[in-house]
Amino acid sequence: MQGVPMTENDLHKTLSSNIKRYRDRFKWTQVDLAKKAGISINFLNDIESEKKWVSPTTMLKLAKTFNIEAYELLKPPDSFPDNFDSIIKKYTDNIHAAVDEACLDFLKNEEIHRK
Repeated sequence: MQGVPMTENDLHKTLSSNIKRYRDRFKWTQVDLAKKAGISINFLNDIESEKKWVSPTTMLKLAKTFNIEAYELLKPPDSFPDNFDSIIKKYTDNIHAAVDEACLDFLKNEEIHRK
């Protein structure tokens, strides 16, 4: 798709596939996402089936729910590497481990200072 301007249809497809991809990453159903984003399940279904478009407010709600920037919902699928999800998972796991370690260090330091 590089070098070729996106059409309105392309934008609908891209938004739809990215929402589905992010939902899958979080293992959320449409009902889960609709509740978390504060939109109706019917509206989300229409967005994912490319029947309706979103307002800037709804785009921001969805992005905030996924903890991403709104523009990421419109990135063409070929702009993500094939192993994108596994890379994200790897770094997410590393971040969680680092936070756990930092919390344990903090608790140990607190305990030392109390003595």
